[in-house]
Amino acid sequence: MRTTYNSATVRLYHLSDADGGGAATTLFYGPLSEALRIAEKQPQDVQDGLFLATDNDVVAYLDLMEG
Repeated sequence: MRTTYNSATVRLYHLSDADGGGAATTLFYGPLSEALRIAEKQPQDVQDGLFLATDNDVVAYLDLMEG
């Protein structure tokens, strides 16, 4: 993810891997810091499909936490 800050507005969404394509479900839209708190409370199988989107980038939640 490009440089950002805790109060940057992000979209936290889950991308399902359901047969036939899957779907993106928005879990939260607001400050990055709150999105990260919500994401860490999700079960591991949900975290596997979480993504954070800013106005100019998208990153998988787990990649952000590892990097």
